[in-house]
Amino acid sequence: MDTWAALFERATPVETDRPAIRERLTARRDERQDRADGDRNDQRHSGEANDRSEPNQRDNGQTDPTRLVAGANVLTADLLVGGPARATLDHVRSHDWLTLVASDPLLGDAEAVIADLADESLATAWRTRIDAECCRVEHPGSDHPALASAIAGDAGHVLTFDERLTSAKAGLDLRRYAISVRTPAAFRTVFDPGLVYEGVVGDSYPGPDSDPRG
Repeated sequence: MDTWAALFERATPVETDRPAIRERLTARRDERQDRADGDRNDQRHSGEANDRSEPNQRDNGQTDPTRLVAGANVLTADLLVGGPARATLDHVRSHDWLTLVASDPLLGDAEAVIADLADESLATAWRTRIDAECCRVEHPGSDHPALASAIAGDAGHVLTFDERLTSAKAGLDLRRYAISVRTPAAFRTVFDPGLVYEGVVGDSYPGPDSDPRG
């Protein structure tokens, strides 16, 4: 299995940026939504029941501040672009007690965009590595992968470049779940690992304890 350093080196020749990632990700999700709409129409015409199960939403105002979700745009930018996404996820990877939470749809979106913008070999190697890093959760396929992953996994934070999720209105909608949604750069300015560690674990903060490129 490749180290993060090796994956970043393999991704270095790729010329892309966040707008290109956003465009590919939007197209993939539009295609998925079209398929879901088609499946629902087929069910209606065939007389089958339309099961609209709700995600595993815990409306108790309790989340775990050591559990985080990185949206597919952040995961892809971490590998192919660098910048704030990589700096922030390096910060997360530097602390073994912080946990990335993700669902198959979320990781599948990132893997598909990486394959499209780079190549399938790099996408497969990245998926093998990220699968070993993440705590996996499940949610209905129609839900937003990042938000649904956070709700299903009791994650306290979502990192995303999606302006629809970082808006004031989205913040109000998510307040009852106690989920903080921020860009990677904004997250780094407010997240103090020392305070979180001492508050959750109870011991003195030992500092970074893991190689972020290992």
